[in-house]
Amino acid sequence: VVAEAIRDALPLSPNVRLLEYGAGTGLVSEALVDDVGPITLVDTSTGMRDVMRAKVEAGVLSTARVWDLDLATAPVTVDEEFDLIVTVLTLHHLPGLEAVLSNFAALLASGGHLAVVDLDHEDGTFHGHDFDGHHGFDHDSLGAQLGRAGFTGVAFRPCHHVVREGRPYPLFLATATRP
Repeated sequence: VVAEAIRDALPLSPNVRLLEYGAGTGLVSEALVDDVGPITLVDTSTGMRDVMRAKVEAGVLSTARVWDLDLATAPVTVDEEFDLIVTVLTLHHLPGLEAVLSNFAALLASGGHLAVVDLDHEDGTFHGHDFDGHHGFDHDSLGAQLGRAGFTGVAFRPCHHVVREGRPYPLFLATATRP
């Protein structure tokens, strides 16, 4: 569903260099593999990187690279550019967004796109009240943060929903461009 929303919102081609941040097991990249060019999967979890590497070795994502890179806490040290950065249900786990959004902008080529899929603002029941991340996002606030990070053309659209304990939590797709 997320891959389809990204396909509908952004231009994809075999020339698009994709970085998926917080890739988990690489499911979104797996769904987009035939629509894009080189794929780089990034996650800070050793276990998730192990799953992604197994998919690379099994030929599911045969040409993908797997990186351990924490863009939320350190400046970009990679001398590469990407045409599309995708992050799905990752940003709400990060206490602060300034560093990661700035790093996304630094990694994108001019004219490159960012696609963020995450939770609409919710009452804190998605993770529970002891969660120290974001309880989803207000679109105006996140849009302003994207603008401060240097992005233009910020747009939000409904994407899907996640059901937890019988309750639906709406997800949005935010797209933005690095000028």
